[in-house]
Amino acid sequence: MAQVSVSIGGRAYRLACNPGEEEHLEALARRVDEQIREMRASFGEIGDQRLTVMAALKIADEVSESQKQAGEAGRLADEALQSERAARQAAEARAEGLTHAINEMSVRIETLAATLSPLPARAERPGEGRGE
Repeated sequence: MAQVSVSIGGRAYRLACNPGEEEHLEALARRVDEQIREMRASFGEIGDQRLTVMAALKIADEVSESQKQAGEAGRLADEALQSERAARQAAEARAEGLTHAINEMSVRIETLAATLSPLPARAERPGEGRGE
């Protein structure tokens, strides 16, 4: 177990953490200390315990608000994904319909071409080939 020394609210603490988490724990302690200093500046000396509780509640409120925002972002992302899937399905259905229509037109053109193919390739013009 790794250990770090931090100062929160003017008091030194030695805390244990997992190896590699030292910098993160120190940053969190600085954040709590900053909140306590802000509370002290706003409310004066109202007692260390009260300042610590108020700072903890403020941080908890920020975490709660962040979780709400993350949840809303997740909901919006889900809606966007569902919209995209619906649009893709509609596009695929449209493409399938167009493919079917093109195939039908191809068959009609082939049928028409087969019907017209027995006709002479070149129509005679008046006055040609009749000995005129």
